[in-house]
Amino acid sequence: MTPEQVWEEFLKQNRMASSVRQIWPRTARHPLIVMVTCMDARLDTSEIAGDTRRYYYVLRLASSVLAPKEEDMLELAVANGVKVVVFTTHTDCAAEKMASNPAERTFYPDLTTALAEREQRLAEFLARPRIRESLERHQLIVKRVRLDTSTDRAIHEGG
Repeated sequence: MTPEQVWEEFLKQNRMASSVRQIWPRTARHPLIVMVTCMDARLDTSEIAGDTRRYYYVLRLASSVLAPKEEDMLELAVANGVKVVVFTTHTDCAAEKMASNPAERTFYPDLTTALAEREQRLAEFLARPRIRESLERHQLIVKRVRLDTSTDRAIHEGG
């Protein structure tokens, strides 16, 4: 397919999908779960966690690495009623493979840096006063899982 054909197919699929809202409008209810996952298209959140459309905020990021604006957004989601935040990584991650290859790292310096800071970013989010308070009051839990891209199985990593 040409890029134009792919674009036209995207628009066709969007028209079909968006027509559903005419029959079943969205509700004003805020989701209770945030799933932070990689942008890898093999990770279909509806296959991994069930129907995520109304009950989950889904944040798709390269290798699930937060930046300060995503930390802000997650904190706002918690303020709006989120009770569970799930941070994921996954098997067969292209970004993780790249970061482990010195020759490849030179082509993707920003992604390499982001991967090196993934744990620090998560720690920063958990240390935010409102997040820390929500955790201490048992109003929020944060979990970490590794997703198996071949089975969609979530392997709990702690948290």
